[in-house]
Amino acid sequence: MRVGRDADVLAVEVRDDGVGGAVGLTSLRDRVDALGGRLLVESQAGAGTRVRAELPCAS
Repeated sequence: MRVGRDADVLAVEVRDDGVGGAVGLTSLRDRVDALGGRLLVESQAGAGTRVRAELPCAS
């Protein structure tokens, strides 16, 4: 897990080394979208999963 801030963006990233193929993240994407952010998901079968939320963050 990583948490960091770059200028006006707060980034939270979670990775695993599982089997990949993540599904069912629609509600998480909806929540991130509602905050004006974006959700990135990389999850290829056999290659684990990486989920990164980038959220606006005022100074």
